[in-house]
Formats: sequence, C-alpha cells, structure tokens
Amino acid sequence: MRARTHPFAAARERGAILFVALIVLVAMSLAGIALMRSVDTNVLIAGNLAFRQGATAGGDWGIEDARTWISGNAALLNDDLSTPFYYASWQETQDLTGNNSLIANDYNWDSTNAGEQPRDLGFDAAGNRVQYLVHRLCDKAGQPNDVHCVKSSLVAGSVQAGTSKVIQGAGGGSVPGKASVLYRVTVKITGPRNTVSFVQAVMN
Repeated sequence: MRARTHPFAAARERGAILFVALIVLVAMSLAGIALMRSVDTNVLIAGNLAFRQGATAGGDWGIEDARTWISGNAALLNDDLSTPFYYASWQETQDLTGNNSLIANDYNWDSTNAGEQPRDLGFDAAGNRVQYLVHRLCDKAGQPNDVHCVKSSLVAGSVQAGTSKVIQGAGGGSVPGKASVLYRVTVKITGPRNTVSFVQAVMN
C-alpha cells in the first residue's frame, strides 16, 4: 500500500529552499560590499604612499640647493640668522616639525617674519613645495675655534678608499688633519593631498 503525501508538504519544502537562498544571497551581497570597500581602501593607501614617496624624493632638491649655498657663503656661516633660514648654532630647543608638545619654541615654516623664514624653492615638477633651513652644529654662534662644534676630518688609513672620516664631538678634543664644521639641513616638502615629509642631511 502506497503512503499518501500531505498536499502541503512539497509547498513547505519549496518555501524553506527559498528562505535559505535569500540568506545566501544576502551573505554574498555583504561579502561583495566588503570586498569593494577593501579594494577602495587599498587603492587609497597605495596612492597616499606614492604621494609620500614623491614628496620625499623632492627633498633632494632642497639638500643640493643647501649644499651649494653653504659652499658659496663662507662669510655668513658664523652668525645666527645672517640670512633668515640659517642658524650658526644647532638650536636645541627648537622643534622643527611642530609635533613635540613638550617644546614651546616651534619653528614656524609659514612665518612671514623677515628675520625668520625658511628658504622657499617653490614647487617641483610633481607639485611639491620645497623649503629648507640650515643649522651649523655648534653650541652657539661665533668662530668655530671659539665655540664647541661637531667637526669631521678625512685622514689617511682606510684600507678600501685610502681615507676615512673622523668625527669630533661638540665637547672639543682634536681630530687629525684639517677639520671642518658639520651642518644639518632640514627640508620640508608639502605635496598634494596635504602630504608633508621632512628630510634631514648632515654635510660639511
């Protein structure tokens, strides 16, 4: 004898399948939205990194310009602010980035004061604004032999290059050969999307 099937059983089964299919469809939709947001975020991060790398590369312009200025202005190198962007001392209480809340003497890169302005080179090909300032690594202004300065000297003795560099600390002492004072160049690069990078180099 064959079992009789209730007429509404198949309808109930089809309704359950539809309910499961709707749940799966919602889950897939949410996964798709999450994937799209993830891709958008990754693209945004990659774009920001590219802008930051471009801004950092723009610092080379500032470093080279500062090197040229230092080598061509020996008469100005012993006095603080002999030009608005140059300090004959390292200004240890000066916060160059403006991010140290413990230091009140922040350097104002947007200063309009004629006595204290960064050297502004304008914009490079990528749209980055390049500014810099120079600090001589001495404790105060004056002749290098009369104040404490960080100096370097090339001396014979290196196996590979024939010379090696000796660094004299600011506390004094002597280095063999002819010593030269070191200078710290700080470059600020402001680029698109409010990108800001700082690059520092020490040279003699």
